[in-house]
Amino acid sequence: MHQGIGLDAFNAMPKQRAVHALYECCYSVPLAGSLADGRAYDDHDHLYRRADDLLFALGDTSVDAILQAYPQLGRRPGSARSQFEQCAVCDRDPGLMATLQTNASTYRDHFGFDFVMFVGAMSADEVLTHMADRMHNDHETERKVVRNELARINRTRLERMLGPEGGYNNW
Repeated sequence: MHQGIGLDAFNAMPKQRAVHALYECCYSVPLAGSLADGRAYDDHDHLYRRADDLLFALGDTSVDAILQAYPQLGRRPGSARSQFEQCAVCDRDPGLMATLQTNASTYRDHFGFDFVMFVGAMSADEVLTHMADRMHNDHETERKVVRNELARINRTRLERMLGPEGGYNNW
């Protein structure tokens, strides 16, 4: 993943390279292309807001395609790069991890798409509780929740891609 490139370097990238960097953040070629076409961004927040606007404008089929690209719950246990995403959730208790997997499968069967969540520093128990709570949502409500979770994950990935104001000197 592109990391710490800085906004100026991102704005100056050739379109193809910018689309590639953005795709690593959002897993959507149309979204990445539209974000790349929207350059030059004045500041980080402008890019973040535009990414949210474009994500929320996507149809369900496009969001489903994004969800298919996301690693499933617990797929990368303890991963530093994915630490805020559902794939990094881990616990030393294999029974808890098995319960998470079972509930994720139930979620998929119920809603028709995989569970996605910005987990931050939540424990596996906390993720399990949120998943159980979300099972009470109707399909339309859960679609909205998923978009919000994707927006939060995209934001952390975009922040990592850009790095601090000015980026790092390696770009």
